[in-house]
Amino acid sequence: MHQLADADLIWQQCLFAFEEPSIDSSFAKVTRTWLDDDSWIDYAPNWLHGADRIFGELIAVLPWQQREVTMYDRRLPEPRLTAWWDTTSPDVEVLPVLAQARAVLSQHYARPLDSIGFNLYRDGHDSVAWHADRERYALEDPTVVIVSTGQPRPFHVRPRDGGSSLSWQLGHGDLFVMGGSCQHDWQHCVPKVAAAGPRLSIMFRHNLVDGEVRD
Repeated sequence: MHQLADADLIWQQCLFAFEEPSIDSSFAKVTRTWLDDDSWIDYAPNWLHGADRIFGELIAVLPWQQREVTMYDRRLPEPRLTAWWDTTSPDVEVLPVLAQARAVLSQHYARPLDSIGFNLYRDGHDSVAWHADRERYALEDPTVVIVSTGQPRPFHVRPRDGGSSLSWQLGHGDLFVMGGSCQHDWQHCVPKVAAAGPRLSIMFRHNLVDGEVRD
């Protein structure tokens, strides 16, 4: 398990807010962007209220790990921290507002969201490269739900076969959902930036293959 440094705890306290956590179960602010005839993005700003409070609590309680990735035939530390929760995880208790969010999102998108992944981007040096999520190997049209807490970071989406990318700034409780054929025909990434505060991505997934945590 990765132990966060003292510097990490300082910015945790700076982001901590005392607004009571809640979600917008009406989905009133959601707007849908069609990427093509079969792929779409739903986006709602500030869908999770009290997001900074949730950020601080998750930083403190989750069993953070830094995995290794293969780059240029070398095994290197992945430039971010990850954690995981699913319905069979007895040693990790999900926060009540996230349990509520999982139930509401499962009903709204008609998908059994049975697991939650967490990615912590500590600063602008942390990132994830272009990819599509592994659910595409097992599901025809997987739905991946992301709720972003902490400071906004660019989130890019581009066609799998090449072309111009679209970008959103995700943070502060924003809801971002990739659906339809998005995981088959599109890729996404969180690029490195010159400077950024910490961002914690909360991903609601279903029928995840091999326990893979991506964003």
